[in-house]
Amino acid sequence: MYPMLMRPILLEKVWGGDRLARFGKQVRPGTKVGESWELADLAATSTGGAGGGAVASTVRNGPFTGRSLRQIITQQGAAFLGAARAGADGGYPLLLKYLDASENLSIQVHPSSAYASSHPGALVKSECWYILAAEPGAVIYNGLKAGTTRASFEKAIKSGTVVDCMNVVKVTPGECYNLPSGTCHALGAGVVCLEVQTASDTTFRVFDWGRSGRELHVQQALECIDFDSAPAAPVRPQDAAAETPFLVTPDFELTFARVGAEGLPLSGHCGPFAIVAGRGTLEHWMKGYRPERIGAGTTGYIPPQVPIASKIVGEAAAPLECILVKALART
Repeated sequence: MYPMLMRPILLEKVWGGDRLARFGKQVRPGTKVGESWELADLAATSTGGAGGGAVASTVRNGPFTGRSLRQIITQQGAAFLGAARAGADGGYPLLLKYLDASENLSIQVHPSSAYASSHPGALVKSECWYILAAEPGAVIYNGLKAGTTRASFEKAIKSGTVVDCMNVVKVTPGECYNLPSGTCHALGAGVVCLEVQTASDTTFRVFDWGRSGRELHVQQALECIDFDSAPAAPVRPQDAAAETPFLVTPDFELTFARVGAEGLPLSGHCGPFAIVAGRGTLEHWMKGYRPERIGAGTTGYIPPQVPIASKIVGEAAAPLECILVKALART
């Protein structure tokens, strides 16, 4: 086992843009790439999301080059997953992606546990957004205003005034917003973020900014929205002590590391990692292995018990900023 780098899967979206090129993605100027699935393993997706078929990331370095996460999990089991458990469909329980919103995303919600338990094929999706870039004045729509009821929200849907019910939050890079399942939300125009989520592609739209040709799912959404909870305040990595997770949810935790020439040993970690800024190398001792150049937009996976020589090293002039992700046992 060794630190594996993943090959991204790019998806065009009506609201997408071309700014993921800044994070090493093969995006042509003027195109509308909205999502880069960095680490994914779903047996099925929604037709309005990733197209309805299975999606599985593949490895792009070392002996496992070309193999999918699904193949590796099937063959290696706990030697790859560590303490994490495979999802209900046998795949990796989390999904990492980059989002580039050149326009507002639909106001939407993901299935609640109660809804998913009674609707086969609808999977719970809890997520968080780590803000990477934001144009001046850019916002997200994070939860409903206090006092919004199901009846008043349904009335707003019919009258086209859904936005008036939403908490509108200006965002800045470095903030992280937790969006548990049941939270009504939308990413606003001008925002690029890293999304960490449970492995689900089920989304129910309630408002789509006047776009035509995209289905709304009003009744499903009304069943899933949590009208009683208030959105949590954003967190920032520097608010946590070194090597202490800055975000902990029932499904995953995130830890931030700024890595210079001294390097970050990977032995003892297990789970995905995302390089969100800087330049450097991934180093590992094995026969025929050469250090891999990494930088903003590199995503990989650290199996348990990688050799002690495994580490990422940042350049002194451009230290790496790394988000380490751990899947928790509930998943």
